[in-house]
Amino acid sequence: MMPPRDLIGYGATPPAPHWPGGARVAVQFVVNYEEGAENSVLNGDAGSEAFLSEMVGAASHPDRAMAMESLYEYGSRAGFWRLHRLFTARGVPVTAFAVAKAMEANPAVVAAMQDAGWEIASHGLRWIDYQRVPEATERAHIAEAIALHTRLTGSRPLGWYQGRTSPNTARLVAEEGGFVYDADSYADDLPYWDRRFGRAQLIVPYTLDANDMKMVALNGFTEGEQFFRYLCDSFDQLREEGGRMLSIGLHARIAGRPARARALARFVDHVLASGDAWIARRIDIARHWMEVCPA
Repeated sequence: MMPPRDLIGYGATPPAPHWPGGARVAVQFVVNYEEGAENSVLNGDAGSEAFLSEMVGAASHPDRAMAMESLYEYGSRAGFWRLHRLFTARGVPVTAFAVAKAMEANPAVVAAMQDAGWEIASHGLRWIDYQRVPEATERAHIAEAIALHTRLTGSRPLGWYQGRTSPNTARLVAEEGGFVYDADSYADDLPYWDRRFGRAQLIVPYTLDANDMKMVALNGFTEGEQFFRYLCDSFDQLREEGGRMLSIGLHARIAGRPARARALARFVDHVLASGDAWIARRIDIARHWMEVCPA
């Protein structure tokens, strides 16, 4: 039986996070790295990828889809490096949600993340939909993702984000026991503790609205200026409220395109110029939360 939902959260009185330096808002940039781990008959899948690409509404094919493959390849070949230059030039810390099989396919990207001091959190073993994957298979994939991540980076991941979850994912992650935080939630503007599965698991929520995936969605942004304005409005609202966290979700093959990267750079400069933001990796936010709001 599934545990009940929490529809109340912090309610009208969220806790004061006391962000470092008196910052009014904690800002967190995520670069999702998935390229090479998506659905493909080359990976033994039943069909090609159909999700999160420039071809909105693409169908999955039971053989190779060469256009889709090349759209994903853009992320690993060019888009990642554009985002890497953007953030390293400004000294901005980043968390990568990195799929283990994608990392394995491009060691240079892993080295660049590590050299830049990025946190590399686990984005699972494969970039596939786990909604109907059997529990035993998903558990095995989580264990394999941790082992492969550890081999590729030298240490196990401390953050987790599956993305395309199953009803079992949160429980399996809590039961694994080694993750400082789980990001598979969009339920709040602040971290919170989930006690449903026998241990207090810290949740550092993620975002699907302040996310470049809206650039490749039918209900999303059509060009960089809309993306820039939305990010600025999100930041300015949370800055005005004070004591909140803003996540920005990015993908190498999406935000890594030239026009979108230019809009993102303007937003990063807006945040830096505000003087009111603590820009941090997710692991840093998680550890801070464990100190000021322990389980």
